[in-house]
Amino acid sequence: MAIRSKRYRKDFEKVKAAPAKIDDAVHTLKSFQKTKFDQTVDIVCHLGIDPEQADQLVRGSVSLPKGIGKTKKVIVFCNDGDVAGAKAAGATEAGADELIDKVNKGWTDFDVAIAHPSLMGKVGKLGRVLGPQGKMPSPKGGTVTADLATAVKEYAAGKIEFRNDKTGNVHSPVGKMSFPEGDLKENIVAFINHIRRLKPATSKGHYFRKVSISGTMTPAVEIDLASIVGAE
Repeated sequence: MAIRSKRYRKDFEKVKAAPAKIDDAVHTLKSFQKTKFDQTVDIVCHLGIDPEQADQLVRGSVSLPKGIGKTKKVIVFCNDGDVAGAKAAGATEAGADELIDKVNKGWTDFDVAIAHPSLMGKVGKLGRVLGPQGKMPSPKGGTVTADLATAVKEYAAGKIEFRNDKTGNVHSPVGKMSFPEGDLKENIVAFINHIRRLKPATSKGHYFRKVSISGTMTPAVEIDLASIVGAE
């Protein structure tokens, strides 16, 4: 059993046993003791899906209204004619064969990889390198697109990709502890409603089973979904 710090235990005393309304949940999270760094606020949605069924997978990407408090390092696999535009939009690296070879040799010092559809035949071989890190470009994630400039700008500004894990949980950052309560609430509600719209048609029963928010080093606070209009 993990040994919790004195700070964690003291913060845990503030967490109620029952799920809290969205405003109360965010307020409780913000009341936790501050640390020397600005903690990331994460959300975990436990969904009523069968992760082993391909038609019940929940994945995609979303730009949250208040951002997530960080910029991302983006690279682009594209033809020579698109390199200048990709870099002007904010890509740190852009190109075709040389960049593919560089990544294939193990270079992964970036957060997001975007690819033009015409290059996916070549980029596909990077699956063994990028797949385990969740950085492989995919159409469903919005990282395989002909509109490279827009994709680069969105992801560099903090657009996030997500997909359910093997237990049906979807994890995502939704901001920083330094965010005002109103900004955190807006991001959290936007994320939950986005996930709600992705409910698989074959998923039966309660879609949202549990939703919690937490800081990098804090206890989790469960949200009462009845306090969010439209969520189940």
